[in-house]
Amino acid sequence: MSKRLFVAIDLPDSMRRSLAGLDPDVRGVRWTEPEQMHLTLGFFGEAREDVEPKLRDKLSTIQFGAFFLPVKEIGSFSSRGAPKIIWIGVGKAHPHLFQIHKRVQEAALAAGLEPELRPWHPHITIARCGDVSAQALCKFLQSNAEFDAGLIRVDAFHLYSSKLMPAGPIHTRELTVVSSGGL
Repeated sequence: MSKRLFVAIDLPDSMRRSLAGLDPDVRGVRWTEPEQMHLTLGFFGEAREDVEPKLRDKLSTIQFGAFFLPVKEIGSFSSRGAPKIIWIGVGKAHPHLFQIHKRVQEAALAAGLEPELRPWHPHITIARCGDVSAQALCKFLQSNAEFDAGLIRVDAFHLYSSKLMPAGPIHTRELTVVSSGGL
């Protein structure tokens, strides 16, 4: 038996609603449900059942101070010119965020999970694109490139399990790690 596991920072509901309100209603673009919007710190895919308790143990020892993170600048990840993911960024190389990401990766490795080898580009996925041309989204992406959703206070992160369903994934919070102070 296995579970799909990931670690993420949640967004405040008001920001989720604000991001959901950006939906340009373009055919072929599926906007992320507001309750699914998050900043992934580590995605571990299918993990054996015996790994989860070890991962919980390792994650729960991570200490960090709370900090503020800007959520701004919309862009897309493309494949052969066609957009696949529309995202909003979280500032440029925020040191506290990268420190937590590094500690989450170390915890996963210590729990027996494979580390993510690709470079980490922190972002919040706000839409997934199917059969849509770059031209169809060009105006939306250009007019929202500088979009500023404001700051979020990062004072916790969460371990989630995810079940893929026909209507979309169902995420279940398995663990919360709260900051040890800070802002």
